[in-house]
Amino acid sequence: MAERGMTDHILSELSDGILTLTINRPEKKNALTRAMYQALGDGVDRASNDPSIRCVLIQGNGDMFTAGNDLGDFAAVNSGDAGANDARSEGNPLLIALGRAKAPIVAAVHGRAVGVGVTMLLHCDLVYVAEDALLTTPFVNLALAPEAASSLLLPARIGHARAFSMFVLGEAVDGKTAAAWGLANAAVPAAELRERARKGAEAIAARAPASVRGTKALMLDAPAIQEQMRKENAIFSAQLKSAEAKEAFAAFAEKRAPDFSKVG
Repeated sequence: MAERGMTDHILSELSDGILTLTINRPEKKNALTRAMYQALGDGVDRASNDPSIRCVLIQGNGDMFTAGNDLGDFAAVNSGDAGANDARSEGNPLLIALGRAKAPIVAAVHGRAVGVGVTMLLHCDLVYVAEDALLTTPFVNLALAPEAASSLLLPARIGHARAFSMFVLGEAVDGKTAAAWGLANAAVPAAELRERARKGAEAIAARAPASVRGTKALMLDAPAIQEQMRKENAIFSAQLKSAEAKEAFAAFAEKRAPDFSKVG
C-alpha cells in the first residue's frame, strides 16, 4: 500500500521501497522556498535513516523541473530582512541532506532546471532528462556563487572549461548535451521521462540494499563535499548581501540587463 503526503508544495509518496518527492508549485515554475527546501531535505534524510527505503526519486509537476530558488527569498536577505537572513545563515536544508545522503537518489528532469535544479543533480546517482530539457546555473548572472559543492563536483564531471561557461556565462545545456557530457545517464522523449526514471528507481530497489548503500558511500567523499559546501556558503552568503546582488535582483525584476560598472 502506498503512503502519500504533502508539505509546502512537496508531494511525497512511498511505494515499493521508493520514496517519490514531487516539486508541486507549477504556478511559480516550481521555484523553491525555504519551506520546500526543508521538506525535500527531510525526505532525503528520512530515506538515509530508514533502510526500508531503497531509493529516492525526485521529479517536478508542471512544465519545468524547477526555476531554482525563489528570488523573493534572496531579495529579502539582500534588503536586510533579519528573519530571512537568519534562515539562510543556517544553511540550505536540502543541500545539507544531499551532502550526507546514504540512500541512492534518482532524478527525472523536464523543461527548465535552473540553479539548484542543476546542482542537486550532482548528488543524484541516476539522472534522466527530457531531450528538450534546458539546464542552467546562472549564479554569476545574479552576482552570487555556486553552491551544493557544485564548484567541486561540476568541473570533476564535465571539465573546468564547460563548468566555467555554465557558472560564469550562464550558458544553457540541453538534455541531449547533458547526457553526452555525463550530467545525465540518458536523454529521453519528454513523454517517456517519468516511466524511464521510475524503472531506474525500481532497478535500484531490486538490488541488495546494504550493498547499494555501501557502494554509494565508497563512491563519494562526504567530508570533502561538506567542506566545499561550507566554503561556498561563506562566499554565497556574503554575495547575497552585496551591492552587486542588489543590482542583479533589481535588473531581474525590471527585465533589463544588470549594470555592474558603478558597483564597487
